[in-house]
Amino acid sequence: MASNAAVAARLSEILDELGGIASDRVRREPAAGHATIDDLLKVHGTGGLFELVDGTLVEKAMGWTESFLAMVIVRILGNFVVANNLGVVSGPDGFLEILPLLVRGPDVTFISWSRLPDGRVPTSAIPKIVPNLAVEVLSIGNTFMEMSRKRHEYFHAGVQMVWMVDPRERTIAVYTTVNDYEILDENEILTGHDVLPGLGILIADIFGELDRQPTEAGG
Repeated sequence: MASNAAVAARLSEILDELGGIASDRVRREPAAGHATIDDLLKVHGTGGLFELVDGTLVEKAMGWTESFLAMVIVRILGNFVVANNLGVVSGPDGFLEILPLLVRGPDVTFISWSRLPDGRVPTSAIPKIVPNLAVEVLSIGNTFMEMSRKRHEYFHAGVQMVWMVDPRERTIAVYTTVNDYEILDENEILTGHDVLPGLGILIADIFGELDRQPTEAGG
């Protein structure tokens, strides 16, 4: 077989290009580099949660706690977006083709009406839409380089703001450009900047859900 120095030939090289992720997150069929969106849809039909990156099906690294926090953010953010009729909010299985043949599934997304075709909720399984806001809840399985690559892809595609939620540190890194960010802790307010003007979420209200317990009346 012909080779080329610019093309990854070994799995280790592919894993490096994907951000140094674990090999068990890469689906071997179709072979890395040869998967299509049709292949992705077939996998999703079996219940798997994969993204399509460089022709490779990459499993999302996510646990129960990360999913729980994502849904907390969906609820809080969704209430604000609906109350102000700004657009739509989707959760961890809302996959989008943000660039040609690049499918990502942010844990939470906000999409304004102006970015939705004809101002309608999409009906396709993987719509070609770039969200205004992409939220990633960090899992132990995520690597620094993987999340850096995602952030660069998001802003290159046209995402306006990215939140990186760290459940273990209980902080949120708010990126307004690929390199401009601030790290907020539980004593601070998460705002929507120009993307969601008027939004203000006490970060303690997000992470505090991890500590919530039943009342005596609730059993």
